[in-house]
Amino acid sequence: MFSQFERIVARRYLKAKRKEGFISVITGFAFTGIALGVATLIIVMSVMNGFRSELLGRILGINGHIGIVSNNSMPFTNYKQAISDINALDNVEIAIPLIEKQLLVSSGRAAEGAMVRGIRREDIEKKKTIRDGMAGINMDEFEGNNVLVGYRLAQKMGLMAGDEITLISPNGKITAFGTVPRMKSYRIAGLFELGMYEYDANFIFMPLDTAQTYFGTGDGVTNIDVTLKHPDLLYQTREVIRNGVGDEAYIFDWKQSNAAFFNAIDVERNVMFLILTLIILVAAFNIITGLIMLVKDKGRDIAVLRTMGATKGMIMRIFFMDGAFIGVVGTTIGVILGVLFCENIESIRQFLQNISGRELFSAEIYFLSRLPAEINVAEVVMVVVISLLLSFLATIYPAYRAAKMDPVEALRYE
Repeated sequence: MFSQFERIVARRYLKAKRKEGFISVITGFAFTGIALGVATLIIVMSVMNGFRSELLGRILGINGHIGIVSNNSMPFTNYKQAISDINALDNVEIAIPLIEKQLLVSSGRAAEGAMVRGIRREDIEKKKTIRDGMAGINMDEFEGNNVLVGYRLAQKMGLMAGDEITLISPNGKITAFGTVPRMKSYRIAGLFELGMYEYDANFIFMPLDTAQTYFGTGDGVTNIDVTLKHPDLLYQTREVIRNGVGDEAYIFDWKQSNAAFFNAIDVERNVMFLILTLIILVAAFNIITGLIMLVKDKGRDIAVLRTMGATKGMIMRIFFMDGAFIGVVGTTIGVILGVLFCENIESIRQFLQNISGRELFSAEIYFLSRLPAEINVAEVVMVVVISLLLSFLATIYPAYRAAKMDPVEALRYE
């Protein structure tokens, strides 16, 4: 496609002489712009993918794909049969009974709102995310009046394992003097860390039978949590469960519960992609600027080549090779930088935090305790294609201008 002569001339034009140092600086800016644009786009898209994937994984690791709650605010007393029927469905991995109530937790020194989840110990073992978050806790103690508290909630309240807390529920006993809040003290058997701030700072796990006694649900539960084998069949499975349950319960799925949040992430991701693509576009204009200056500076050389028999096509290909080289090398460097940054992003974050002395990824704001990054090969390929396409398009006009240069006029003004 390109002759040996064209490649040699294109390579010589990229190596600026001392008096042409400014042109080499422009070329360097074009390299840097393309590389930084590609690297930034890969990093941001990977972080957005990682954030969404990590958040989704933890949400679905703690909660199931489908939730069932009573419509009439009365507990499910026949939940054992319901769970047996749900577990018999082909697409259901596990269905577990829960009691979830909001209340106030007090330690004598501080008070915080919290969500208490009554759950059986064997069901904790079935949920990998929860099970992993309980590492280091003696689960044999998860019985009776012992509870597990999120470590961030414990930090806020100045608590540790072995301390006692008092749970205060507004749904207490009705007396002649009004409703008396239900209060009871429990011992902290351990502190868990699920890796998601919302749960680590607000959740308390309690044995299911203890929760039934405390909340007065008898042998009933308030929720049934369903995890699916194939999440793609979410809607079909939800309809099957709805038909089986009827109007006695309200059924919802994780997409309904978190729709606004994940839609916001997707919108932000798309907007960031468009904005950061402009960085590559700006770098492409640097290529145009650099090549136009190169064409102007090499006017005499172009004229000599034309008089020696070089065709317009040869001249055009020479300058096209120069611009394409900048685009290809810049894109390659950008991909390498972006991938290396994503692979070590948490270490880089820790390093920058240690240097600056400031928290760069607050769990209170971003919900996660670590900075995630997930490289999507298809997206990286798309970024590379866009970068190369813009780079190649940027070379067309300068190359065409060089090919159209009149050798007689160029030699006259030189």
